[in-house]
Amino acid sequence: MTDIKSMTMEELTHTLREMGQPAFRGGQVFTWLHRGVTSFEEMSDLPRALREQLAQTFHITAPTVARKQESRLDGTVKYLWELADGNCIETVLMQYHHGNTVCISSQVGCRMGCAFCASTIAGKVRDLTPSEMLDQVLFTQLDSGREISNIVLMGIGEPLDNMDTVLRFLTLVNHPKGLNIGMRHISLSTCGVIPGIRRLAELQLQLTLSVSLHAPDSETRSRIMPVNRAYDVEELFAACHDYFQKTGRRISFEYAMIDGVNDHDWQADLIARRIAGMPGHVNLIPLNDVVESPFKPSRRTAAFQKRLQSHGVTATVRRSLGGDIDASCGQLRRKAMEEGRNLQ
Repeated sequence: MTDIKSMTMEELTHTLREMGQPAFRGGQVFTWLHRGVTSFEEMSDLPRALREQLAQTFHITAPTVARKQESRLDGTVKYLWELADGNCIETVLMQYHHGNTVCISSQVGCRMGCAFCASTIAGKVRDLTPSEMLDQVLFTQLDSGREISNIVLMGIGEPLDNMDTVLRFLTLVNHPKGLNIGMRHISLSTCGVIPGIRRLAELQLQLTLSVSLHAPDSETRSRIMPVNRAYDVEELFAACHDYFQKTGRRISFEYAMIDGVNDHDWQADLIARRIAGMPGHVNLIPLNDVVESPFKPSRRTAAFQKRLQSHGVTATVRRSLGGDIDASCGQLRRKAMEEGRNLQ
């Protein structure tokens, strides 16, 4: 059966017209799907015969809450969603002064192998579908009762390793008859998949590109991020400069501070030299302790920030949220797997 929620408005309209229905039925079905209905019976303004016909041809995705944690410190909510095939993904809802932000996953697991990340420990299982990405936004909003205003593609998985799905998701979530979340309210994070960055530059999307840098030199970056062996950091910076030249949009560089690995003054100096000429922003991230990782949080975050700022680089330290729950990426899924649940 066809995944109807992964269809665009235009595809739905065309399909329904082929079924002998008027064009406006496509808009009706699209709106119902993006309200979070889980069956065609709930589409009350559709003729019963049409609802029955749709149910014979299509299915509607809907995840279930496998686990849910809510921080008593700041209201951050962490969801472990179970998908139809038993696989699980994570979504985090965060409250900021500018609204509610949801951090969503793009894959079940991840094959990028970053040494400090819990998401990649079991490897990649499969790509998510556009509907499974959309469901994270939709059902987080419905379950929490909080309206989502911003989306970050920074959960489990590498978005540019599942790019066609991500682009379709962006079309769906941006549509005025759906959740209508504008591109300027969406951030996409990549560990440095250069062909994807170049494709985004050509598409001229108005989203914010975040690059998980974590080291400005090839030796260190290859040690902690295997992707650097395929796409070297010098090539990455070149692609970032090209991206800025084509789009005019500032790039955010994510930088997890690892004690004695990437927190030296010379590395801050190198970052400044390599982003010179474009308005980059460096977001310093206090490292989360991952049991399987030998890396520990840096004790030089403030000094590193000051060093960057001395070169005129905009550098901030990410505010830690959900400190009393498993808010960091991959941890809740990993715990569920360790406890022997039938969760992939």
